[in-house]
Amino acid sequence: MNDTVKTYMIRSVSSGPDRDAVPLLEADRILWLPDCGVRAFGQFCYDPAYLYVRLRAVEKNIRAGYTAPLSPVHQDSCLEFFFMQEGDNCYFNFEINPNGCLHIGYGSGRQNRSVVSPTGPDPFGIRTEKTPDGWTASYRIPLSFLRLFRPDFAFAGKLRANVYKCGDLTDQEHYLSWNPVTSAAPDFHRPQDFGIMTFE
Repeated sequence: MNDTVKTYMIRSVSSGPDRDAVPLLEADRILWLPDCGVRAFGQFCYDPAYLYVRLRAVEKNIRAGYTAPLSPVHQDSCLEFFFMQEGDNCYFNFEINPNGCLHIGYGSGRQNRSVVSPTGPDPFGIRTEKTPDGWTASYRIPLSFLRLFRPDFAFAGKLRANVYKCGDLTDQEHYLSWNPVTSAAPDFHRPQDFGIMTFE
């Protein structure tokens, strides 16, 4: 783990997200390429059934090409949330583009993952919106979904996590993170570089 770990408090809510009361997190680490002006932010809260995620990008020339499940959305304008229970050796990656195309994986590393494609009605309540200065993505992660992979998963204690912004094939390729990433080349699949999120 690096020695500049950031922390974030995940607030408990009783009737859905109250964005005005939820702390803002900024993915302000510019990685591997010069700063092109893209910025990214996140807000996280929870109730007994869901972990609520809202991500926002300040970004010109948005790329939004993919719409099908399991697409490589990191090539589009993309916002990403990687997380794991503290003490676990496997992590989830949730990656989303402005079309609401969500790519989900679970495993111990980049090369050892299961890609997840839920069937039936959208269990995540995905909402995206293009704004004058960028775009936002909101979704909810059911505790019941997480327990399909980790039966002991709980909205309690701590998560190891990172938040990312990327766009491999955008007009201005870019990579940002909330916690520093110590890899010499682009690589977000590094749980050793995750920060700490604590459930309130």
